[in-house]
Amino acid sequence: MLMKKNLFAEKWIPRALATIILLAAWGEGFAEGSGGYRAVTGPCGLEFPRDHGPHPDYRIEWWYYTGNLRTEAGRPFGFQLTFFRSRMVPPGAEKDWPRPPSAWRTAQWMIGHAALSDVEGERFFQAEDIARAAAGLAGARMEDEVVRVFLKNWSMELGPSAHRLRAAADDFSLDLTLAPVKPLVLHGEEGYDSKGSTPERASCYYSFTRLRARGTVGVRGETLPVEGLAWMDHEFSSGPLEEGVAGWDWLGLQLDDGTELMAYVLRQRNGGAAPASGGTFVEASGETVALGRDDFRMEAVDHWESPETGARYPSRWKVEVPSLGLSLRVVPALAAQEMRTEATTRVTYWEGSVSVRGTARGGAVEGRGYVELTGYAGTESPLSGY
Repeated sequence: MLMKKNLFAEKWIPRALATIILLAAWGEGFAEGSGGYRAVTGPCGLEFPRDHGPHPDYRIEWWYYTGNLRTEAGRPFGFQLTFFRSRMVPPGAEKDWPRPPSAWRTAQWMIGHAALSDVEGERFFQAEDIARAAAGLAGARMEDEVVRVFLKNWSMELGPSAHRLRAAADDFSLDLTLAPVKPLVLHGEEGYDSKGSTPERASCYYSFTRLRARGTVGVRGETLPVEGLAWMDHEFSSGPLEEGVAGWDWLGLQLDDGTELMAYVLRQRNGGAAPASGGTFVEASGETVALGRDDFRMEAVDHWESPETGARYPSRWKVEVPSLGLSLRVVPALAAQEMRTEATTRVTYWEGSVSVRGTARGGAVEGRGYVELTGYAGTESPLSGY
């Protein structure tokens, strides 16, 4: 995302970045590289709507949504909803399974993480769930050009003109319809996003960087109509991170001039950013600018220590892209937006709503977004080191 050998065998590339190759697989140790899973080794040849759907021969995949919402009265909320698909055994291993077949037997797990940031109330709610992709409990499939990913009473539907999200937990719920404002964006080389020095250390990665969101959020029995902007990432891979990478800092920012910035720093244990760190700037027109490690700076100017885990996270950043005239200050909406997922991925990470102010090409800009931070939780996590 070491950990016990029979839980997670390797370290995996970010999305999420979700975020989070945190999930890795439940199985005995796999070899370096793709480990018998289908590998991403070059341009992905993505076609839509086909590739909105699942890619079951790859080891890990996620559909990741975040957004910033407001009620009619202006009360702000942030949300996250992520569905992970994790393949437990390489393709073809099913032939060695015992007979007769069982409706409960499957090579796939589905995992969900959800969160709601009540900014005004200074409350952060989170939930997680996990199920086999079998017996109608969970799954991911495409039917008539509509992708449906579900995990018990959580679901995502992605159709030709809109995305629909539903999730209900003890303290909060989400029911949102998202409509693309701009075309989707392919990161890296036509969707092939390198994360290391060898071809398989990569993912297929695209985003909807600006979605108009409308619907309701529930907070401890109170249902509130909301609207705002959301972001969606879809990523899949089978390859491990480079040796020596400790974790990543990822951000997705939506600015009020109609542009977006996605950037991630792969942090090395010996300090500094790994060469594969990168990102994408999206013009208001939808055109993209690929960013390499040396094209941007993401500097932490403050820190927050979790009272729950003792992890010390960056909190407030200075983000600069000199070639684009971008100089931004990024501030968490709440300091305490730490995800603790002991029941599913057993990973602790920070995933939170942020606000943005600064300058872009000489003019003042503001915006909102989300930041994800992994690898700060220390040795209490079986995924420490990510």
